[in-house]
Amino acid sequence: MTSLKWLLLIAALVSAAPVCSQGFPTRPVRVIVPFSPGGATDIVARVVSQKLNEIWGQTVVVDNRSGASGNIGGDIAAKSNPDGYTLFMTSGSIVAANQHLFKYMPFNPERDLAAVTNVASGPQTIVVHPSFPAKTLKDFIALMKAKPKGYTYGSAGVGTQTHLAAENFLYTAGIDLLHIPYKGEAPAVTDLVGGQIHMVTPNLSAAIAFIQQGRLRALAVTSKERVRQLPDVPAAAETLPGFENLGWFGFMVPAATPKSVIDRLYRDTAKALQAPEIRARFEQIGMVPVGNPPDAFARAIKDESRHWAKIVRERKLQVE
Repeated sequence: MTSLKWLLLIAALVSAAPVCSQGFPTRPVRVIVPFSPGGATDIVARVVSQKLNEIWGQTVVVDNRSGASGNIGGDIAAKSNPDGYTLFMTSGSIVAANQHLFKYMPFNPERDLAAVTNVASGPQTIVVHPSFPAKTLKDFIALMKAKPKGYTYGSAGVGTQTHLAAENFLYTAGIDLLHIPYKGEAPAVTDLVGGQIHMVTPNLSAAIAFIQQGRLRALAVTSKERVRQLPDVPAAAETLPGFENLGWFGFMVPAATPKSVIDRLYRDTAKALQAPEIRARFEQIGMVPVGNPPDAFARAIKDESRHWAKIVRERKLQVE
């Protein structure tokens, strides 16, 4: 190919990038969810996808690809065509902590994925069985320090947000419990309700019904302040000053996706998040819509990654 033809080809590709976003999308869009249906990541993805379906007039399909603490879905997304037709609904742990936690990952979150927007954020809860002797978070910490062996906590699996929320709490409080990983939040919460384990730190949406029914006791929420849905439950920061642990769920795309397409995805998602019905639905499950720009979202991920690197190192957490 002559130099002139190369220049013409490059010019055509460059000029095509902004054009392709103008009519986007012209066919169905896939949203990869790296966990099983029914969890917080899946719920957030389906709520937003339904609204994007209306905005675009195109089908938005949620594709659940669970396994390896989100790494299977992340790898599929990272290696998909960078054309905007594959979105990755990630949780914070996958792109901010897994690279520190796992010795091997099939993709590099920082290199292989590009930020679009943080869709929603919300706290976890520190919950125990109603029969547990500690009635407050302060009592719980004191009991763990007095009797440091024999207590367990469950999570949705190694490296998930519920696992890391617990580890962040244990690290801050200076206590330890034996980790029992499950294949999702629901079975961990179910075993806690049944008295099989001693503590779980699920997302608020997964625990609120059990708390309101009196089947679980909430010792704290992990936001800096109390939440409207559970006004009588203290924030963990009331016992551990400065403590905060928020779960979040955001859209990312393959790194080579054109900026014009990323910007279009961001604008339309932010528009969807302003819809009253979306905000109301998120409030029901203890989530707050975010919709920050791509560059702000990318910076937040980097900041959080540094935070988790320290905790993973000091707690000696690693997956072979």
